[in-house]
Amino acid sequence: MDLIALAEEIRAHGGCGFEPCETASRTVPGEGSPTAEVMLVGEAPGATEDELGRPFVGRAGRLLDEVLAEAGLARADVWITNVVKARPPRNRDPRAAEVAHWMPWLEAELALIGPRVVVPLGRHALAHFAPAARISEVHGTLLISGGRTLFPLYHPAAALRSRLLRETLLADARRLGGLATSWS
Repeated sequence: MDLIALAEEIRAHGGCGFEPCETASRTVPGEGSPTAEVMLVGEAPGATEDELGRPFVGRAGRLLDEVLAEAGLARADVWITNVVKARPPRNRDPRAAEVAHWMPWLEAELALIGPRVVVPLGRHALAHFAPAARISEVHGTLLISGGRTLFPLYHPAAALRSRLLRETLLADARRLGGLATSWS
């Protein structure tokens, strides 16, 4: 399978009985560079993402664009996706069974992209890659877990509600940019 086929499979998904898959307007595949060295992984689509069928295009997405700019990256340079590909009703946290349901698609994205570093955005995404890690303790640092190199960041949506968190997120992004520069 290639990324185009995977995206079509994600877009066509439904009828499985899981609440987000049944209630979402659209399922949301990842997007970006198929040769990205950096893969950003969020929790699940929000309202704007559900409406447009693209990841991180609402208010949190605009802040993510600033984060990428601080890191010296652009959307075209990275792959952006979510653990869960369908918006949970009322923007609730995804349930464990829903996360498990979507894991094969996320793992397929990871295998096809083969990023050098995975950037879990927020505690829910981090929990998939490093269940024992706490975002407040590992944000902005390199972490090896499950054979993957991680660079966890606070979720942009959380940083929209806190000026201090926003400053921390942007400082962490500059560290990520320093790592990306060292790969060149």
